[in-house]
Amino acid sequence: MADSLAAAQGEESEPEKEGSERRMEGGSESRGSKETSEVTETLGFYDKKKVQKDKKRSLSDLSLVRFMGAELTRGYFLEHNEAKYTERRERVYTCLRIPKELEKLMLFGFFLCLDAFLYVFTLLPLRVLLALVQLLTLPCCGLRGSPLLQPAQVCDVLKGLIMVLCYVMMSYVDYSMMYHLIRGQSVIKLYIIYNMLEVADRLFSSFGQDILDALYWTATEPKEKKRAHIGVVPHFLMAVLYVFLHAILIMVQATTLNVAFNSHNKSLLTIMMSNNFVEIKGSVFKKFEKNNLFQMSNSDIKERFTNYVLLLIVCLRNMEQFSWNPDHMWVLFPDVVMVIASEVTVDVVKHAFITKFNDITADVYGEYRASLAFDLVSSRQKNAYTDYSDSVSRRMGFIPLPLALLLIRVVTSSVKIQGSLSFMCVLLFYLGMISLKVLNSIVLLGTSCMFVKEANMEEKLFQSPPSAASSRSNSRAHRPTHTSPPGEPIVDEGAVSSASVTCQPTNHQQESPASTLPTSQSDDHFLTTPDGEDGDKDISAATGEEGEGLKHRNPAPKKDLLEIDRFTICGNRID
Repeated sequence: MADSLAAAQGEESEPEKEGSERRMEGGSESRGSKETSEVTETLGFYDKKKVQKDKKRSLSDLSLVRFMGAELTRGYFLEHNEAKYTERRERVYTCLRIPKELEKLMLFGFFLCLDAFLYVFTLLPLRVLLALVQLLTLPCCGLRGSPLLQPAQVCDVLKGLIMVLCYVMMSYVDYSMMYHLIRGQSVIKLYIIYNMLEVADRLFSSFGQDILDALYWTATEPKEKKRAHIGVVPHFLMAVLYVFLHAILIMVQATTLNVAFNSHNKSLLTIMMSNNFVEIKGSVFKKFEKNNLFQMSNSDIKERFTNYVLLLIVCLRNMEQFSWNPDHMWVLFPDVVMVIASEVTVDVVKHAFITKFNDITADVYGEYRASLAFDLVSSRQKNAYTDYSDSVSRRMGFIPLPLALLLIRVVTSSVKIQGSLSFMCVLLFYLGMISLKVLNSIVLLGTSCMFVKEANMEEKLFQSPPSAASSRSNSRAHRPTHTSPPGEPIVDEGAVSSASVTCQPTNHQQESPASTLPTSQSDDHFLTTPDGEDGDKDISAATGEEGEGLKHRNPAPKKDLLEIDRFTICGNRID
């Protein structure tokens, strides 16, 4: 009984203990929350004080001396962006290399133009004389069935006849009247005239070589009927008219430059020189690829050589007016140097910024030299299909016939030849020009062979002419197969191996006309543009006649620098 009562009291006391423990825990939690709230309040109070103190301290530290000290001791590390600064340095090095590489190309191109220009005065008259002798003596020998003249001799005779007829026509043009007529115009009008003459000169050069090529091909293509030879007459008259008009245009250009030299205040000469700097604005801020830069480089070579000849004509006319007084030459010398210096400066600045903006290396000018050297070497090959002077005309737009005609006209009117001593001097001068031509040709040929060998382009010398001409002829005829254009030689593999630089070109017209041009199997992509080689391929060559027709309507763009001449991409236009 007593045990049961004790157990009942123990059970009643247990819930009371649990309740008291819960109340104690609740009280302790409330006390803990109060303490934490008090602590946080006090901490917040102390944090505000600390912030205020820090603000006061920072305001007191903001002084001009500490700011200048921080600016003077601030540092940074350029190696964190090493690639960017390395690229900038390479661009600077490229700009510094441009003048040297560009002048190498200009010097090589100048001697190429000089070689083609001297050919008109030296070797062309001799070749025409030999052709006429052969033409007169061959019928007397009784050789029937063989042509009277070779195609190259026919072209030389045509050039000689064009020069003679145009010189007779130029003799009726009064240079003095033209000079006074231009001198009476205002300065602004002369500036506009000079700019128009530059544009007209480029257009004449672009269309003139096509006229001459059409004449040469019409005169030398094989004809079945004698009546077909009548077509040479209109082409010949058109060529004579072109050379005469182009010579008149260059004469007006030289006369305008002569007026600028003889003006008292030199204002016209200054305006004409400033026109060169306007060229920088028109070309620097355009997109250029490697092929387009090659076009512009060739144009600059032609322009520089033409300006040198114009300056020579101006000096001859002025020296004649002052009775060949050598003291007057020193009066003209500063103006001549100023014109040449401005031309060189504009070319260097223009090419330097074009290569900088278009990420073109300076090594590209070595490729341009190799491409020009290839033309010279290939014209001496056994499978040559054009004369060297004509290849220079197509590549650079430099046609030597009008310029040579004008120089002959000025020299004959300025220099009076009287007596046997004068004729001896003329003969010695002519022999000196022949010696200069031969020496220049030998040096150029050796240098060109070296450039071609360095560029690994030797195997291209033994290939047929570029297939671009065949693609044009095929597109006109709408034929599905690529055949060689008529009249161009097709060289077999057996004859190619014996080709020499000094060999005489042979006639291959008896071969099958249906033979196709061999394609290049070499992996040499030296003179090709890397931009869009895969994207610009003609995807229309799928199957069927529709694909073939579309392929001929949209020919593949030219990639090789050897296939580009001055007139395929006119000016600086980007296709």
